[in-house]
Amino acid sequence: MKGIILAGGTGSRLRPATLPISKQLLPVYDKPMIYYPLSVFVQAGIRDVLIITRPEELEMFRKLLGDGSAFGISLSYAPQAAPNGLAEAFIIGEDFVGNSPAALILGDNIFYGEGMAQMCRNAFANAERNEATVFAHEVADPERYGVVSFDNSAKAQSIEEKPLAPKSNWAVTGLYIYDQNVCRHARSITPSKRGELEITDLNRIYLDAGALNVERLGRGFAWLDTGTFDSLHEASSFVRTIELRQGIKIACLEEIALARGFITPDQAEAGAKALGTNEYAAYIMKRVAEARRGHQAL
Repeated sequence: MKGIILAGGTGSRLRPATLPISKQLLPVYDKPMIYYPLSVFVQAGIRDVLIITRPEELEMFRKLLGDGSAFGISLSYAPQAAPNGLAEAFIIGEDFVGNSPAALILGDNIFYGEGMAQMCRNAFANAERNEATVFAHEVADPERYGVVSFDNSAKAQSIEEKPLAPKSNWAVTGLYIYDQNVCRHARSITPSKRGELEITDLNRIYLDAGALNVERLGRGFAWLDTGTFDSLHEASSFVRTIELRQGIKIACLEEIALARGFITPDQAEAGAKALGTNEYAAYIMKRVAEARRGHQAL
């Protein structure tokens, strides 16, 4: 399974803060925004990831994340010259994806909830059966999103982009998992009235073929986007509350990679030392010590 993070766009709603930097590099509480979607992939076991962003911002992401070896994964980068729609990610990333199934996650989306990784792995199995999976969350303002409706057997019945009269309150989130045919399907899409290659049109190809699965994220899950200053503040407050109350960190890539066996305690320690003296590095060192004690106990 290949993974693509789409981290393009101009971040116009967050200007002037985004004039010199990508929106996805802004902090969400104690770590860059891009850590959160990347952590979804690492938790689910995706180790080959392409980050797509604006040409002038590629080096910023490389400086932050490097080649991914610090997290036991492989990272590559590709430019998106203009925001031509989410489905364009599979045209830009066609050589990267090759004949593999592929997952796409938006760089400004945050997912939190027990069992998210397993839901992704279930979707990987769907992809092996030439099916796609999207993840839906109930919202109060569905007209702002792609909306999926269901029949009496809870199977997806329709999917519409920002409908004036939504048929349900279930919004399609920014996480999508497809089979190996996704790049070919993306190339068959024509631009919408907005001039974009819509992800909803890509999803509709699978829906019309009876091959679209919808995982509903219930009350135990949080889905946050960070496209405005208010939503960015809300996301930071959410992360801060969880971390301070539970003593854990959300989307600590080194911790996740260590737990998954992608890196060793020595590698995690080296990464922490490279970050200098700060609370994030101290947290990694705490997890390293725990991992070493656990290994000794065996």
